[in-house]
Formats: sequence, C-alpha cells, structure tokens
Amino acid sequence: MIRNLASEGMGVMLISSELPEVLALSHRIVVMHEGRVTGIVEHAAATEEILMGYAPAVTDDYSAPIAKEPA
Repeated sequence: MIRNLASEGMGVMLISSELPEVLALSHRIVVMHEGRVTGIVEHAAATEEILMGYAPAVTDDYSAPIAKEPA
C-alpha cells in the first residue's frame, strides 16, 4: 500500500524504529531523537550504520549536525 501511494506521487510519512523497514520503504530518511532532527539522509546513501550514527542515544552527541548525504 505504501509503495503504491508513493508510486502515484503521494507523500507518505513512515514512522518506525525498524531500520530494515525504513530502508526498504523510504526515499529520504529523517532521524529524530526527543523531538529534534539529528540527521537527514537520502535513500541512496542510507545504511543502518549511517542512520545509527545520527541516533544520539548511541553516540551521546546531542549537538549532532543536520546533514544531507549526497544522492
């Protein structure tokens, strides 16, 4: 259903902590922690390791810059 809507040009916001699901369904991924954006990554550059690098709970870096990886 999500893929069908996206292929029709609809914007879809998926909220999930399941990284395989996020990587499979997203064109652009925004990582948030406690209501703050900690990273923005285009699908082509996204890996679980990159996404976890933006998770302050893992890095303990609460001032992580918002970065957009090249497509």
